[in-house]
Amino acid sequence: MEHICTARDRGVGVIIIDRRERFNALDVMTARDLHTTARAMARDGAVRCVVLRGTGGVFCSGADLKYICAGGGDASRGHLHPDACSVPSGYGEIFKPILVYLHGTIAEIRRAQKPFIAAVDGAAAAGGFGLAMCCDLVVASRRSTFEYAYFKTALTGAESTTFFLPKLIGTRRAADLAFLGRRLTADEAQSWGLVSEVYDDDRFDGDVATLAHRLATGPTASYAAAKTLMNEAVGVERLDAHLNRELDLLVRAADGADFAEGITAFFAKRLPQFSGR
Repeated sequence: MEHICTARDRGVGVIIIDRRERFNALDVMTARDLHTTARAMARDGAVRCVVLRGTGGVFCSGADLKYICAGGGDASRGHLHPDACSVPSGYGEIFKPILVYLHGTIAEIRRAQKPFIAAVDGAAAAGGFGLAMCCDLVVASRRSTFEYAYFKTALTGAESTTFFLPKLIGTRRAADLAFLGRRLTADEAQSWGLVSEVYDDDRFDGDVATLAHRLATGPTASYAAAKTLMNEAVGVERLDAHLNRELDLLVRAADGADFAEGITAFFAKRLPQFSGR
């Protein structure tokens, strides 16, 4: 796997998104490899705790907008569609397979009978924010930031953000975070209830390892039962249907005029002029 790395140490599995030249953004092949790896770790009985992290001072910035803007590629258009030539043009069809794999990853994380830790060192934005929020615990280095970010390019929200944020912080704060475009520091995210612990930058790796091994040597069967009950309490049985709804609405938005303007403005480094279409 080119951009997904793994490590194992005494019952702890580590998944690393390593696409630092693209701020750990995900094209379709990286999203596919992340899904494959997360599923394997989630279902491996020898792995008692999983850490998800990025490299190069970034956690993950979501779907790769440069890849989207360039029209994806044969892998994007053909991987989930046996007749690639029949796929209509539009940004939505390029987003779709990336989201299918990311949503599959999120479902595996929530169903896993073990703790998943999002170890955020740097920016977690859009889909990267969603990947962090779906984990059982989120720890962050002090330099980290958290941002909804979808509205910058007129997207709607996906990767579980619209499912978990209202549950984690309430609908009012979720709307505040999304509509007002707030970028939270690690300390702010902790005060809002989005982050479990904030570690000093120079101690981050060691503190994450200590936490992961503490969980891996704990009563993991009890953790699994408690996670199942917590999932039931917040309605995670509806997560798959919600993820499908997120995908449908984001794909529709990605085919709209506002997203075309938003992605053009993003790469031109200017303010977008949205028309509401």
